[in-house]
Parts: sequence; structure tokens; C-alpha cells
Amino acid sequence: MEITRSSSFLIILLVFVSSLVETNAYYYKNCYAGRCNGKYIRCPEECPSSESNDPKAKVCQIDCDKPTCNAVCRQRKPNCNAPGSGCYDPRFIGGDGRVFYFHGKSNQHFSLISDSNLQINARFIGHRPAGRARDYTWIQALGILFNSQTFSVEATKAAQWTDTVDHLMLTYNGDSIALTEGTLSTWHSPSKDVKVERVASKNNVIVTLENVAEILVNVVPITKEDDRIHNYQVPNDDCFAHLEVQFRFFSLSPKVDGVLGKTYRLDFENPAKPGVAMPVVGGEDSYKTTSLLSHDCASCLFSQESSAERDASTKMITELDTLDCTKFSYGLGIVCKK
Repeated sequence: MEITRSSSFLIILLVFVSSLVETNAYYYKNCYAGRCNGKYIRCPEECPSSESNDPKAKVCQIDCDKPTCNAVCRQRKPNCNAPGSGCYDPRFIGGDGRVFYFHGKSNQHFSLISDSNLQINARFIGHRPAGRARDYTWIQALGILFNSQTFSVEATKAAQWTDTVDHLMLTYNGDSIALTEGTLSTWHSPSKDVKVERVASKNNVIVTLENVAEILVNVVPITKEDDRIHNYQVPNDDCFAHLEVQFRFFSLSPKVDGVLGKTYRLDFENPAKPGVAMPVVGGEDSYKTTSLLSHDCASCLFSQESSAERDASTKMITELDTLDCTKFSYGLGIVCKK
């Protein structure tokens, strides 16, 4: 009898833990903005939910700004060959689906996304071998400003890469975040509008900014094979640990700017020439910021005031979404209650 009771308790506990993982999951979406405005989109059978307690399982993704207006199944690690990604010696794939390179400069910061309520900067690290005209560069850190808050995710420097070591460093409003190592370990900001979830025990997280963006992050080194193929000539005391990232945005404005952000404009005309093996986009002077968490570039649109106003309106909309307005009060109008 005791064994049966213990087994029953264990089953209940597992179901409860599983339900916690699924709390914020979605199975369909009604799109109220973007290219799919007015569309109802349901997740497919092979990935019926947007969340899973299995880190290797595919999950549902519904992007209301994609012209296809279909749900897709995806892994929860960055896909470097999909829109919104930034990987390698920074190779980006824009919101328009086209590949371009932005090299920037080593030890400098550049605006990737700048909107009235969101700023995402990248810190580039790099290496310039003797006789080479420019730096080889990689994204070492992201700095994020939104809702009067700051958040950063960085790859820590390492002489030699070790899979058993976590190379991620996270901060929120200037304070370090202690994220327990282990799959599905999760951290939330005090107001619950920032969520960080480990997808693997180390070096891989998903950062969710509520109603604003989702960022898939993976830390990788420059391997000996990378060095051999590209002739980086990296020194022995630095493996140049860097980030592979993929963004998904929920509420960009039509005027969004930044190295990657401008490719999400509906009227964007990509200057990169089609058919070129490595289409390089310049504009370093327009996107350069003075620090990882500043918004002072020539093309930056972000302002703390606009972000605060957007935060207040989003909160109001969220509260309205919790009202039940489905019942009538016998000729006295519509009754809405929480």
C-alpha cells in the first residue's frame, strides 16, 4: 500500500511540474497586428504547443508578421539559416529573408535593433592577423533596453573551450543573474516581463521579453576546424567564445532601425546585391553606440519615455484581455468581469 501511495504521489508531482512548464504555452494565436492581422493560426499536430519540458522536442512558433501566416515547428536553439539570425563572422539573415554581412569593428558596440520601445545592441570582439585590412569579428554580447529596464547576455572569455563549463554571463538592471545550471532552469524579473530559460544545462538560453521579443542564444567557440577553413589565425590564449543568436519580434514599429531592425520594415530595400557570395552592408558610423547599454547612435530611435508609455499601455491591454465580455445582462448592455 505504501508503495502504491508513493507511486501515486510521484505521478501527481510529475504532472504538476509538467503543468508549470506548460503554463505560458500557446496552442493557437489570433493575430491582431503584422502581416497576418485578423488571422487565426493553430499549431500543427507534430508540435501542438509552444513549450515543452523535453529540451530536444520541437515546439510551435507562430509569427504574426510572416507573410505565409502559418505555424511552424522549430528547435529551441538558434537556426543560423533562418530570418532573424546573427551568427559566424557576423552573418545576418534579415526579416526579408536575405543574407548579409556586417563586420563592424572589434571592441565596439553597434545597434542591431532600435525602436521607440526597444533597443538591442551588440558588442563585437575580433582579431586581425598581420597583413589583414580588417578585423575578423564576432558577437560577444547583447545589451537590451526596454520598459525602463536593462538586460545583458555575454559570452565569457576562455583560453580553451570546455563543454563542461558554462560560458554565459547574464545581468538585469546592472546586477548579475544567478541562473542554476540544468535544463529548464528559469529566471524571471520581478515584474515577470523578462524570462530566461535554459534549453541545455549550459551555454544555451531563451530570453523572452513579454509581448516584445524572443531571443535564442547559444555560446560557441572558434574551433580548430573553423580556424583552418577561414585562416583566422586565432592565438593560443583565446578561443573567441561568442554568441549565435536568433530573434523573433512581436511588436516592431514601421520605422524600426538598426543593422538588423531595418530589414523588418515593409518598405525596406536591401542594398546588398543579389548573387554576391558575401554581400557586405556598411554603415558603422550610423549604428555605433558608446556602450553596450546606450542608445546614442546616429540612427537610434529608442527613448525611455516612449518605452515607459508603451509599457503602461501594454499593461492596460493585458488587463482588458482578462475581462469576460461574453455574457449579456438582459438588455442592460454587455457585462465584463475579471
